[in-house]
Amino acid sequence: MPSEFFLASIWLIPLFPLAGAATMLLIGRRLSNKAVSWVGVGSVGLSVLFAFGAIMQLIARAPAARIVEIVLFDWVPAGVMHTIPGRVVNFNAQWGMLLDPLSAVMIGVVTGVGFLIHVYSTGYMAHEGGYYRFFGYLNLFMFSMLVLVLANNLLLLFVGWEGVGLCSYLLIGFYFLRKSASDAGKKAFVVNRIGDAGFILGLFLLLNAIGTLRFTEIGPAIEAGGFAVGNGVMTAIALLLFVGATGKSAQIPLYVWLPDAMEGPTPVSALIHAATMVTAGVYMITRMNVVFQFAPIALGAVATIGAVTAIYAASMGLVQNDIKRVLAYSTISQLGYMFLALGVGAFTAGIFHLMTHAFFKALLFLGSGSVIHALSGEQDMRKMGALWGKIPITAKTFMVATIAISGIPPLAGFVSKDAILAASFNARPLLWGIGFVTAGMTAFYMFRLVFLTFFGESRVPPDVEHHIHESPRSMTWPLIILAILSVVGGWIGWPESLGGSDHFARFLDPVIARHAEVIAAVPEATQHATDYELMAVSVAVGLISIFLAWLFYLRRTSVPGTLAEKSGGLYRLLYNKYYVDQIYDAMFVNRTKDLGTTLGAFDVGIIDGLGVNGAGWVTRATSNVSMFWDKWIIDGLLNLTARIVWIFSYPVRMIQSGRVSNYALLIVLGVLLFLGYYLRVTGVTLHNMLR
Repeated sequence: MPSEFFLASIWLIPLFPLAGAATMLLIGRRLSNKAVSWVGVGSVGLSVLFAFGAIMQLIARAPAARIVEIVLFDWVPAGVMHTIPGRVVNFNAQWGMLLDPLSAVMIGVVTGVGFLIHVYSTGYMAHEGGYYRFFGYLNLFMFSMLVLVLANNLLLLFVGWEGVGLCSYLLIGFYFLRKSASDAGKKAFVVNRIGDAGFILGLFLLLNAIGTLRFTEIGPAIEAGGFAVGNGVMTAIALLLFVGATGKSAQIPLYVWLPDAMEGPTPVSALIHAATMVTAGVYMITRMNVVFQFAPIALGAVATIGAVTAIYAASMGLVQNDIKRVLAYSTISQLGYMFLALGVGAFTAGIFHLMTHAFFKALLFLGSGSVIHALSGEQDMRKMGALWGKIPITAKTFMVATIAISGIPPLAGFVSKDAILAASFNARPLLWGIGFVTAGMTAFYMFRLVFLTFFGESRVPPDVEHHIHESPRSMTWPLIILAILSVVGGWIGWPESLGGSDHFARFLDPVIARHAEVIAAVPEATQHATDYELMAVSVAVGLISIFLAWLFYLRRTSVPGTLAEKSGGLYRLLYNKYYVDQIYDAMFVNRTKDLGTTLGAFDVGIIDGLGVNGAGWVTRATSNVSMFWDKWIIDGLLNLTARIVWIFSYPVRMIQSGRVSNYALLIVLGVLLFLGYYLRVTGVTLHNMLR
C-alpha cells in the first residue's frame, strides 16, 4: 500500500455511502433487515476507515503541506468571463475534493458520529416499516454532507448543501402518513429554500467579483482584485452567504423549521439536527473566512444574530415539556454560540464548539430516543420521572452529556464554550454578557430535563411502567462511546492559560486568514488573569443554575407552577414560542391562501358582473376558467418547453433508433462518404488505391 494511500483516496469517502444509498433505494425492498443493516452501516464504516486514515496521514505532514486536492474531472467549463476589477478569467468549476485541517475536522465528525448513529438506528428502527428506505435516505444524507465538506469549490459545496436539504425533507417526513411529520418536512424544505436563495446570489456575486469559486484561489483573487477591508461588494457577498447560513443552521429569523423537525425519527434528530447538517452554515462561513474578514459589517451581523439567537432559543427551552423539543431549542441556542464565535473572528473556537457539540448533543438526542424507546413512545417529561435505576446506562450517559453542555470542567463543553466567551469578551463585552446569561439558562433547562426525567417521583402511566427496559446493546454502545468523547473530546483544545497547548487551534491555523485580529494584543499575564476570572464566573453561573433546577424540580416542586402563574403573560409568551409561527402564518401562509381565494372570487365576480346569476352558470364558468388556466398556462408552458426540445432533437432521434442494423448501415455510409471525400481531395483514383 502506498505511503499516502488514504490521502489519494479521499474521493472514495463520500462514494461508499452513495453506493449504500443506491443499493437501498433500488433493491432494498428485497433485502432482509439484517442485510440492510450490513450495507447501510458497513458503507459508512468504510467511510470512517478511509476518513481517519486520511486524517492520520495529513497530520503526519508538515503544517505547511497539510493540503491535498484531488480533481476528478472538469465539471462546469464556462470559459472566458469578465470580473468587476476588469480582469478576464477563464472559469472552470471542477468536481474535486479538498482535504485540509478544516475539512479533516469535519469528515472526522461527520463519519465518526454518523457511524455511531447508524449503529444506533439498527436497534431504534428495528420494528419500523420502511427500514430499507430509512437507511437509504440516511446513506444519501451522508454522501451529500461529505460532498459538502470535501468540495474544493463553492459551487460543488452548494451541490452538497442542496443534497442535505433534500435528505432533511425526506427524513423529517419519514413517517409521511402522519400529517404533522409531512408538514414538518415541507416546512423545513421551504424555509431552507429562502436561505438558499441568498446563498446562491452570494455565490454568483462572488464569481462576478473575482472570477473563481475555488477555495485555494479565493484569497489570492481578492487580494489581486485590490478589494479593501469594508468593500461594499465583499460586504454584500458575505451578508448573502450568511442568509444561506441562517436557513441551514437555524438562526433568527429562519430557525422555525428546526423545532418542528423533531417529528422525524430520533436518529434523524441526532444526525441532521445536532451533529451535521445544521452545522453546515458554521462550516461554510469558516471556509469563507477570508471573505468575511474583508467585511467587518457582515461579521458584526453574524455575531449579533448569533448572540440574540442563543439567548432567544434558550428562553424557549426553559418551559418546553417535550424532551426532544427542549433539545431542539438547545441546538438552536448552541448554534447561536458558534455564530457568535465566528462573528467576533474566533473561527477556530466556533469550529471547536461545533466538534464538541456534535459529541454531547448527539448523545443527548440518542439518549432521549432511548428514553422514548423505554417508555413506548412517550415524549412528555411530565409523564416521566424516577428512571435513573430502570435504564441506568441511558441515565448515566445522559447525565455526562448534560454536564458537558452545561460547561462544567473538565468536560468538553467547558473548554469550547469558554473559548467562545473569552473571545467575545475581548471583542464585544455586551455580546459576552448575552453569552454568559445564556450559559446559565442552558445549565438550568438541561438539568430541569434531567431531574424531571430521571429523578423524583414516577409519573409514568401504570400501563407503560411495567414495560420500561434498557435499550439493546446496538443502542447503548454508541451512547457509551459518545459519553467518553463528551468528557475527553475537548482536551485537544485545552487552553494555554490552564497549562495546555491548544493543539486544535494550532492545527487549524493554516486555514484561517489573519486579515483582522479580533483579540487585542494584551500582555500574557493579564490575558491569563482575565481567562481565569471569566472561567470562574462561567462555571459559577452554571453551578448556581444547576442548584436552582435541583431546588425547583426536586425539593420545592410547587415553585415552578407558582412562578408560571405569577409571571402571567411572560410564561405564555415563552410557552407559545413568542407566537412567531402564528405571526409567520398570518403574514405569509394565510396571505398566500387569501390570494388564491381572491383570484377564485375574482373569476366569479366577473361572471356575476356580466349578469350571469345562476349558480350552475357560475360553477361551470369558474370551472372553465380554472381548466383554461391549468391546461393552457400551467401545462401549456411545460408542454411547450418539451415540444421545443422534441423538435430540435429530431435529427438526433432519427439516428439514435436503437437498432444495430441501422447503426451498421450508418457506419458503412460514413466510411463511403469519407472515402469519396478523400479520393476527391487527393485526386487518387479508386483503381490506383486498390492496386
